[in-house]
Amino acid sequence: MIALLASSNSKFVDLDVSPEAWAAALAAIAALLLIDILVLHRTPKVPTIRRAATETIAWLLVGASFGVVVLATWGGKAGGEWFSGYLIEYSLSVDNVFVWAIILSHFMVPANYQHRVLFWGVFGALVMRAAFIFAGIALVNKFDITLVVFGLFLLYTAVKLVLGGEGDESNPADSKFMALVNRMVPSTDKLDGQKLFTRIDGKRLATPLFAVLVLVELTDVLFAVDSVPAVLAVSGEQFIVFTSNAFAIMGLRSLYFLLADMRARFSYLQEGLAIILAFVGIKMILTFFHIHIETWISLLVIALVLLASVGFSLRKTRDDTIAISEEMPPIDER
Repeated sequence: MIALLASSNSKFVDLDVSPEAWAAALAAIAALLLIDILVLHRTPKVPTIRRAATETIAWLLVGASFGVVVLATWGGKAGGEWFSGYLIEYSLSVDNVFVWAIILSHFMVPANYQHRVLFWGVFGALVMRAAFIFAGIALVNKFDITLVVFGLFLLYTAVKLVLGGEGDESNPADSKFMALVNRMVPSTDKLDGQKLFTRIDGKRLATPLFAVLVLVELTDVLFAVDSVPAVLAVSGEQFIVFTSNAFAIMGLRSLYFLLADMRARFSYLQEGLAIILAFVGIKMILTFFHIHIETWISLLVIALVLLASVGFSLRKTRDDTIAISEEMPPIDER
């Protein structure tokens, strides 16, 4: 089995990405964000489930198209690493979506203003992820033992996910960090449309949307601590890790409007994410010992675990619905 999965001479793809390729990728990301904020969501509105589903599929197609470009330009190994990183980041970010739902409901943000807050949250997340990614890759390249540290941390996170279950529902809005922000930034409890800041009696004050944005950014930092090391387990190339993260993150807003109220339907999601984290954690540790699991195997494992966790969750929801309907007393038609 080890002979099948591992090779001491196998390494991650090493690309010579030109400045022009970086510029083109960053320009594409910027253009997509501008189209999203200036065209698709120029005016405040509440997305319907159908629109959210359409936009989610569109973002998935956009991400897949960029992955195909990577595959066509740099070959199958680079493409495999890109899609592995994309799947890891997208799947681990689903929990982030549910945390957003807690924050937005706590602050009672009107549904038609939520997209604007999440847009700036995603913009900030892209900047912070870039810093995390470049720092993480630099550490791994300079200190090989970092692979073991990251791997053990991912294993710890996986165990915590399984043991913590759904009981860990601490509200980030009640954190000491949030109390500190409220003391440092003059604020008002009144909304002024989609504005983060407003003027009242000549004073510039932060609206509740600013507090929400700060929390969204804070939660992304916390989730990045898990997801960035996980993606580094399947690729060590900066271009692949950053762009796969970027395209996954950009699609989270539409996914939020699609899934925010559906957490109960994904009862096995935690277990699925724990398995993925454990797998990539073991993969990282094995890499330190020059045992490299092939990219196509990583991609296959991640995809199968995701499909299985979603499938079993939907089946459980269906069975629970049937059980409830069977337990209901018959209606007296008299």
